[in-house]
Amino acid sequence: MSNAIKLILSVAVPLAVGGLSGFATARGVDTWYPTLAKPSFNPPAWVFGPTWTLLYVLMGVALFLVWRQGLDTQGVKLALTVFAVQLVLNALWSIIFFGMQSPAWAFVEIILLWLAIVATLWAFWRVMPAAGWLLVPYLAWVSFAAVLNGSIWILNKP
Repeated sequence: MSNAIKLILSVAVPLAVGGLSGFATARGVDTWYPTLAKPSFNPPAWVFGPTWTLLYVLMGVALFLVWRQGLDTQGVKLALTVFAVQLVLNALWSIIFFGMQSPAWAFVEIILLWLAIVATLWAFWRVMPAAGWLLVPYLAWVSFAAVLNGSIWILNKP
């Protein structure tokens, strides 16, 4: 498979997961989410779409940098597996938070996601440091999102 096709697929997969997550988000973002108490640092709604799109593209480029090293290269299979796990956890957060309307369970899940991102960053870094660096903004954003999620949970406890 050519590198061009690998790059296209590598970027398309996270963007597709983001698109699917958007369906779960759409269910509650206009109805349930506005009714929640939110902390003062809650960003305006328009920030989330462009931010996540950029993060999914960065994830895809990082994925490509690792994948193009070849599956026989030490650490690549592990890195790709850990990446897949974190991508599933990424999608699950939207389902839990917006679809199930459960900030508490979403907070538990985002902690697992954060740990999976750290593992992915480390695994990518070991294969190609540039790929690890590309995941730093993702880790930073999910760190912020975890604090936001936790705050929303606390502010809306019954």
